[in-house]
Amino acid sequence: MPKIKPFKGVRAAADKAAHLISRTYQDYGKKELKAQLKYNPYSFLQILNPGYKFNQEISGIERFSLVRNRYLEFKEEGYLIQDEQPAFYLYENIDPHHSYTGIIAGTSTKDYQDNKIKKHEDTLSFKEVLFKDYLKSAGFNAEPVLLTYKDRPDINQMIDQVKKRQPDTFFSTTDFNSHKIWAITDPQMIESLEKQFQEIPELYIADGHHRSASSSLLSQEMDPDQESYHYFMSLLIAENQLNIYEFNRQIKDLNGLTKEEFLIQLDQNFRIQNRGIELYKPSKKHHFSMYLDGEFYSLYLRKGLYEISNPLQDLDTQMLYDLILKPILGIQDLRTDQRIKYSYGKHDIMHIKERVDSKEFAVGFGLFPATVEQMKSIADADLRMPPKSTFIRPKLPSGLIIYEF
Repeated sequence: MPKIKPFKGVRAAADKAAHLISRTYQDYGKKELKAQLKYNPYSFLQILNPGYKFNQEISGIERFSLVRNRYLEFKEEGYLIQDEQPAFYLYENIDPHHSYTGIIAGTSTKDYQDNKIKKHEDTLSFKEVLFKDYLKSAGFNAEPVLLTYKDRPDINQMIDQVKKRQPDTFFSTTDFNSHKIWAITDPQMIESLEKQFQEIPELYIADGHHRSASSSLLSQEMDPDQESYHYFMSLLIAENQLNIYEFNRQIKDLNGLTKEEFLIQLDQNFRIQNRGIELYKPSKKHHFSMYLDGEFYSLYLRKGLYEISNPLQDLDTQMLYDLILKPILGIQDLRTDQRIKYSYGKHDIMHIKERVDSKEFAVGFGLFPATVEQMKSIADADLRMPPKSTFIRPKLPSGLIIYEF
């Protein structure tokens, strides 16, 4: 059964917390990143982008060691403070539309290797190695892996009990998110949580496949007695709290086909309805929206023509690949083909229209979101989703709680 452990987290000083945490590094455009580095000396981005101090781009192992230096400087300045006692951390995130609560803990790399922590996405080996080297050089991990489990009343009861007291940390950020943290240090409560999670048959990775794979690689390089390397930081959250959104697709060309030829080939597997200028979004699985040459279309899978023999084939992103992207548009490798791009968001259907109207792309496809049940059934069958099949919230900020090796 999955094993979790408390750890001595490193957290921002109370008066710096709202300024210190950041979104994941790759989420920033160049202009926004530059502004954050210029005007916010407390931002965790100062640690992740150590070359800014020297006004130059630094990469590779040299960057990793400088990240370590900036991190130690933040601790020396008192911006970051390590807790004196090992703890589990109850974390609540409240945004304008949802509230999420989960437990931040160390989770076992052996459980990951033994498939007690199940995966639904493939990882790229070069990224695994790169992040493994980063973790080893930097000596800390600042972004938890998002793990999910079937809702349990006993864990919910303990969470409710902890939330009756005032949080240790409570602050809001300019994206209209509120963040609350309670450190759980009571030995009896820690023991109870460990036992409760040991009764759960398996955990599922919702987000963070590369981070967990890299942590597993690192653990295999380290001695067994170096215990901290054999765990990785995770946010454990009940699956009924997850929100899964769709990733849509845009393709740069029609693979040499005219619009009419393309529609005729689509007609082999789909009932096609022209929706004109209606901003059409699919309303259930196996339905797709398409924007082509100034018009929206609904695509309904023709019954009986596509054999579904495993959970992966029931997934819309796989179906789109099997029936359209590969055979008609010639997209072979979804990870490397530069003709396909991915996007998501509440208003993404308008974004698709704008990108196609600008001639940047020839066609765009809107999908219906996958479900937690689909994600779990694919992981249980030891299958892997196509890349960019799910966009899952909550998204945890960097630097909220830091796990030191």
